[in-house]
Amino acid sequence: MPQRPAVSADRAASNIRTIVELEAQSRGERDWQERVSDRIAAIAGTVTFVLCHLGLFIGWAAWNAFAPGGLRFDPYPYGLLTFVVSLEGVLIATFVLIKQNRMSRQADARDHLNLQVDLLAEQEVTVMLRMLRRISERLGVPPDQNDAREAEQLAEETNVYELMRNIETQMPLDDKEKHET
Repeated sequence: MPQRPAVSADRAASNIRTIVELEAQSRGERDWQERVSDRIAAIAGTVTFVLCHLGLFIGWAAWNAFAPGGLRFDPYPYGLLTFVVSLEGVLIATFVLIKQNRMSRQADARDHLNLQVDLLAEQEVTVMLRMLRRISERLGVPPDQNDAREAEQLAEETNVYELMRNIETQMPLDDKEKHET
């Protein structure tokens, strides 16, 4: 049997290397603020973080409820604890938003790359269909009527702008978009 799987595996390995290289490049392009935000968001998004906070809050409340009067630094209703937790929440939310913005930019870039590859693939398939039709005609192999009609349509250039307009006109609007129009 031919070595087809090895070629396919080689291509897959090459594609994986390319993806890894692109991801490493993207990670390397992060500035220090994005790296800090990513790290804080990664830490804050763990069960360990939640359990540590839960322990800290219980300890804080227990200390300020049961410690000798002179050692209580934040009596009930724990105004200082409320302030600290609120400040932490604002900061963590900001770090998460910074990370989400970066991830959104990455997703947009990947979507643009994917669209470019899809457009190239569509153009390549169109050329191949035309070539196959010419080969079939030269060999005198008549196509099935249904196949011929469908192949003829598929061999035409795809108007991406027209497709996009069709999608936009047929896609249902959500409530917010309905009010804006």
